[in-house]
Amino acid sequence: MTQAKPPRRALFIINPNARSGRKPIDPIRKALETGGLTLVDASPDKDESISDLIRRMQDACDLVIIGGGDGTLNAAAAGLVETGLPLGVLPLGTANDFARTIGLPPVPLKAAELILSTEPRPIDLGEVNGNLFFNVASIGFSAELAAELTEKAKKRWGKLGYAIVAARLLARSRLFTAYVEHDGSVETIRTMQVSVGNGRHYGGGMTVEETATADDGRLDFYSLEVDHWWRLLGLLPSLRKGTHGRWDDVRAFQTTQVTIKTSKPRPVNTDGDLTTWTPAHFRIREKAIRVFAPAIPAGTASV
Repeated sequence: MTQAKPPRRALFIINPNARSGRKPIDPIRKALETGGLTLVDASPDKDESISDLIRRMQDACDLVIIGGGDGTLNAAAAGLVETGLPLGVLPLGTANDFARTIGLPPVPLKAAELILSTEPRPIDLGEVNGNLFFNVASIGFSAELAAELTEKAKKRWGKLGYAIVAARLLARSRLFTAYVEHDGSVETIRTMQVSVGNGRHYGGGMTVEETATADDGRLDFYSLEVDHWWRLLGLLPSLRKGTHGRWDDVRAFQTTQVTIKTSKPRPVNTDGDLTTWTPAHFRIREKAIRVFAPAIPAGTASV
């Protein structure tokens, strides 16, 4: 007689501060429980991070389901790497760039169904100065945008909030000098923004490189070396498609490690939050975590 498989226990974490974090989740819970999961509800204690929570609860669960945006996932990255627990994602944030990169549907209930129907697959993470990131880490304009874009603005305006704040910052943006070390060479550049991507999407609709995936074992670097803010406006369509590397005033390459130094410390934006400063050493962490997601052929655009 074949024994029934024991129910899988899922640590169930919903960020109530995510843009859609307070919407009713009963249909999602019902779908997951009907599909055979036992949900273990938990939230971080005072002064405890999401990664701390995952470490504390690792023996009480077989997987982790997180409802939130890219910032919520970023806060869980270290705990997921250290425990080895597979991750299920419910896209409840403002941009949900990582969810788009790995091909998850934008509807949380559909994403929940994928947790039940797919096997977790290995996904790379980026790392800068010991801080992990799913999507992109940036220095310059994007870091200034992260500092200006408040949680209140993101919840009120959604993706439009990025455009509103970005337009205001563009008018006062200035180039800065950076020293880029990679693959045995050192380059001195004047740039508005340096970005290092692990996945494909970031910033509420931008694309770091059109063929990038989150499991290709590489980092995608680009530098916006434009003289005037209006030149950046001409680049916007390419930035959305990920084809900006073809422009003369955009420096782009692929690597597994890169170090960026500046004359004075500059903040580094990882997945929408400022987490460290230059000098910044980036590296790829291949197959760092496992995520429930459909298999996507290399170079195929996600939804």
